[in-house]
Amino acid sequence: MFSKKHEMIRKLAREFAENEIAPMAAQIDETGEYPEELRRKIIDCGFHAIVIPKEYGGCGGDTVSATIVTEEFTKVDASASTQLMPNSLSGGSLMMFGNEAQKQKYLRGMAEGKLIGAFAITEPGAGSDTAAITTTAEKDGDYYILNGRKCFITNGPCCDFVTVFAKTDVNARGVKGISAFIVESAWEGFSRGAVENKMGMHGSPTCDLIFENVRVPKENLLASEGQGFKICMATLDSGRITVATQGLGIAQGALDEAVKYVKERVQFGKPISKLQNTQFEIADMATKVECGRQLVYHAAELKDAGKPYSKNAAMAKYYCGDLCNNIAYRSLQLHGGYGYMKDYPIERMFRDARLVAIYEGTSEIQRVVIANHVLGK
Repeated sequence: MFSKKHEMIRKLAREFAENEIAPMAAQIDETGEYPEELRRKIIDCGFHAIVIPKEYGGCGGDTVSATIVTEEFTKVDASASTQLMPNSLSGGSLMMFGNEAQKQKYLRGMAEGKLIGAFAITEPGAGSDTAAITTTAEKDGDYYILNGRKCFITNGPCCDFVTVFAKTDVNARGVKGISAFIVESAWEGFSRGAVENKMGMHGSPTCDLIFENVRVPKENLLASEGQGFKICMATLDSGRITVATQGLGIAQGALDEAVKYVKERVQFGKPISKLQNTQFEIADMATKVECGRQLVYHAAELKDAGKPYSKNAAMAKYYCGDLCNNIAYRSLQLHGGYGYMKDYPIERMFRDARLVAIYEGTSEIQRVVIANHVLGK
């Protein structure tokens, strides 16, 4: 399934994850802070910019390569994969729709580790219903005046710029009047809400972003007016592969922890791995994880081949969102009372898993996307 190049990338990513990320995972979860030293190491190795083209400072790799790195990172710490966002949301919209000047400034800035990007769609009153956004961008000469509020924005507390979706035509029906803008955090009128105190993914900072009469130069419009929904959906299609991979990585990591524990834990005079019920559980878990892996990498391969992959990405995201929650639950159950304690990684994995079925499109939305493809809507 994988080329020698891909196997080499997996080997390097796995060694990095096990040697650099895993020892710090508990600390990151406890403090909610991602160490700058570790972030720099990820950047120095180029993991954060695998799919960014070489002409913009990236590695010029394919989706399968980025998927491999995301899986290996997420196996040991789910929040570590958010350090790879230039390969996904924040970089994806620029790679697909940015002009040359925008790519040279923002995409290159991320690839070189000088800029942190974010992607802002969700609002307090608009989650799955993108048409309900109320953020506006009113044209004023060579600028757009941006007003509104976005919530639950990954990397919001630390971003240098953010792709913001706003209505440029408030009279347009549905999603037709939405446009996308690249907005720098240093601009007047840009502010941030408090950092959210979340159940899991503590190493991935999240907050609201507030825009009060922010003057956005017209050259920071992404593509053209009215193209926002198209940009959003195309970026999320690609991002779903990344989130599905996070689910796969958490599931594989939880399975690995279960296997390790049941071999060590002795009850009734023998390791519990010798008990048939344990063996059946491990067999079921391993089979489900492998199903998730096939879905994820098939979607990645379709994208790399330039073939339609929207349905497959939604299937992978839907399945792996449920998968990681199921495997984390079963792994924790095999750990018994120890799994409920923070001394064991499965406690953190169990909390981190819950987000995968929610963000970047809930499992329910994935089912809508899948059904629309199957039914030909």
